[in-house]
Amino acid sequence: MHLDRAQADRVRRRDRRGRGVRGPLAPPELPMSRSRAHVFDDLVLDAVERLERHWARELANVEFLVEDVPRVPRGVTAEDGIPFSRLEAAKSGQARIIVYRRPVEIRTREPEEMALLVYDTVVEEVANLLGLEPETVDPET
Repeated sequence: MHLDRAQADRVRRRDRRGRGVRGPLAPPELPMSRSRAHVFDDLVLDAVERLERHWARELANVEFLVEDVPRVPRGVTAEDGIPFSRLEAAKSGQARIIVYRRPVEIRTREPEEMALLVYDTVVEEVANLLGLEPETVDPET
C-alpha cells in the first residue's frame, strides 16, 4: 500500500484514543533529555578546558573532535586493539585530536569512570603532541 503525502501527514498527526498529540518525553532542560553523544561531547570539552588552564598557548592551534568510531585500516583486527583516540599533526602547526565515543563507552560502566577515561585519553594525546610524558602534562594522572 502506498500513501500519498496528505495521507501520510494525517497518519503521523493522528490523535490516538482521544488523548491529544504526544509531546516530548522530557523537557529539553532536564538531564535525561540529553543524548549520550551530547554528554560525551561535554566530557571532552571539560577535559580540554581543564588542560587549557595550564597549556593554553600550546593548545591554541589544536582542534579537538569527537567521532563515534575509528576508521580502521584494512588488515587491522579487533585483536590489535581499538583506539580511544587519534592524533593528526600537520607540519603547518595545526593538529587535530580525535576522541572516539563508542570505544570509550563500551569500556566503561559508570559516568565517573567514563569521565576519567576521556580525560586520561585527552591528556595522553596532548602529551604525544607536545612530546612530553602524560604525568608532565597533568601530574594528577
